[in-house]
Amino acid sequence: MTKRGPAISCVIPVYRAAAALPELYRRLLATLTGENQTFEIIFVEDCGGDASWEIISAVAAKDPRVRGVRMSRNYGQHNAILCGIREARGEIIITMDDDLQHPPEELPKLLAKLAEGFDVVYGPPREEKHGTLRNLASMVTKWVLQEAMAAEMARQVSALRAFRTELREAFANYQSSYVNIDVLLTWATTNFGAVTVRHEPRTQGESGYTTSKLVRHAFNMITGFSTLPLQMASITGLFLALFGFCVLFYVLVRHFMEDGAPPGFPFLASIIAIFSGAQLFSIGIIGEYIARMHSRAMDRPVYAVRSRTKADDFTK
Repeated sequence: MTKRGPAISCVIPVYRAAAALPELYRRLLATLTGENQTFEIIFVEDCGGDASWEIISAVAAKDPRVRGVRMSRNYGQHNAILCGIREARGEIIITMDDDLQHPPEELPKLLAKLAEGFDVVYGPPREEKHGTLRNLASMVTKWVLQEAMAAEMARQVSALRAFRTELREAFANYQSSYVNIDVLLTWATTNFGAVTVRHEPRTQGESGYTTSKLVRHAFNMITGFSTLPLQMASITGLFLALFGFCVLFYVLVRHFMEDGAPPGFPFLASIIAIFSGAQLFSIGIIGEYIARMHSRAMDRPVYAVRSRTKADDFTK
């Protein structure tokens, strides 16, 4: 008897999704069973404080294809996904949200696209079912992600993704507490694909991603995975320095040509304010990078697991 892992690992970060979990499990089971391949479902409970873990434990006790991982505290969606990716034993990993806005019935589309030879396939929605502010924040986040990933595919990025498990070797030793799965995947491949899927309205609870959290997530991405802020600070400083030299040249020319005093205090105060603002902006950006270096030096873990359900080996 040869031991082997499943063909598909479906990783789902769970946060306050107790109401949606039974329906999600039922629909996932029907979809994955129809693929005629062995599979496992990994629920990563991100310490949401509701009954999600009790539901996951009960399902895992009845179905050996279901595994549960409970975080010791709330680490965030991408950290929970990274935990699930490292726990996965399948040849292909699928990640999706827990709120049923990603219909499980759409998963075969991603698997079919992946079979065409892509390493990563995203499932962007035909139409997002969010509010105006949330959609605007998502657009900003994707622009920032495009800068961080240095790939046009960033505009197609979605939490619904399928990729080949061997890609995780590229970030096997990644330990920073600032995690973005999509950026990490670019460390392993540039062979991305996408297929549009349905995006259903949220019927249970509220999204954990508010507009403010999306903006903060975008800021974390641009400072954690890109040098663009430093480059912007340098360019701003360069232009302000050139502007300062031009003003100095203008003041000196007027002084020598008109043999009078240079322009008065208000003009000088405005120039000082411009330069002071530029310095504070640059210091703030540099400080953000130093703070991240400090966090990395402390060797702070990406996540910590509190408990697991049983994990039986798949057999053939």
